[in-house]
Amino acid sequence: MKWMVIVALVLPAWSSPCSSTAGRDGEEGLCHVQHGALGTDLLLRCDAPGGRVEWRVNGTKVAASEAAAGGDKDQLLLRNASLAQEGEYSCQHPGTGKTLRRIRLRVGSPPEKPAVECWAVSYPQTVNCTWKLASEPRLETYFITTYRHGMGAKENECVQPWAGASSCSISDIQMFSITPYVLNVTAVNPLGATMNLFPFIVEQIIRPDPPEDLRVSPIPGESKKLLLAWQPPSSWPFPQYFPLKYLIRYAREGANSNRTIGPYEQTSFILTGIRPRTVHHVQVAAKDFTDYGDYSTWSPLVSGTPWTQP
Repeated sequence: MKWMVIVALVLPAWSSPCSSTAGRDGEEGLCHVQHGALGTDLLLRCDAPGGRVEWRVNGTKVAASEAAAGGDKDQLLLRNASLAQEGEYSCQHPGTGKTLRRIRLRVGSPPEKPAVECWAVSYPQTVNCTWKLASEPRLETYFITTYRHGMGAKENECVQPWAGASSCSISDIQMFSITPYVLNVTAVNPLGATMNLFPFIVEQIIRPDPPEDLRVSPIPGESKKLLLAWQPPSSWPFPQYFPLKYLIRYAREGANSNRTIGPYEQTSFILTGIRPRTVHHVQVAAKDFTDYGDYSTWSPLVSGTPWTQP
């Protein structure tokens, strides 16, 4: 419940003027932003004295139709709002042509529940979380990201790299805690807000980045062997204290399937029994040595050919 109160407090003033036009609200007019949901009926108000006005959109008179009603009154009803109805509306005095009010209409959708995932790619220093919306709301949407270590604990910020980012990081990590962390990602735009609470145990979401600097080299005098060597991912901060294990996936040029071997603890390996004079493609994946979490994605493909007699 506390999270919902915070959301209500930080909603921005979507009704603030959208134009730098100087002057009174009338003679030149301030342009006011109005947001509406796709597929709903929207009511634009002029609040003109006397009640009768002329409505225009992008400078063209609004004619009565199935999509719009009340074009000569101080309220304009737009039925079943669509993207085609976005634009700058104005209401004008029918006799003098004086602009009484301008409204910039933007149409979109409330944000859907964010789909969240978190991975400890830099264990034990940091947990990185990302999220995405199932569909584009077409309106400026930002995210409030906080977390707790247990539902009743103090709330902290999950730090986003920039405003409007779809990722955040948690650096205050307690190792081997059986109390779950709970990340709250709340999406907010002018039409509403929705949240997703994502619980996790840090050790269960360990997933290193792929190994780096993979090299595939011939071995002089060995026509059926290749030397593989790689480095732990640079994002893995303490490989000497939190070692990784590795899978190797390889295939010869033109083969219909790969072969996967391992895991191995070292960062080099000699492939044996491979076909001479043939290009072989190799990738490596990493996982926490104690088997927590998941394997990384595969490293970029690197190719090599065994030594051949000069």
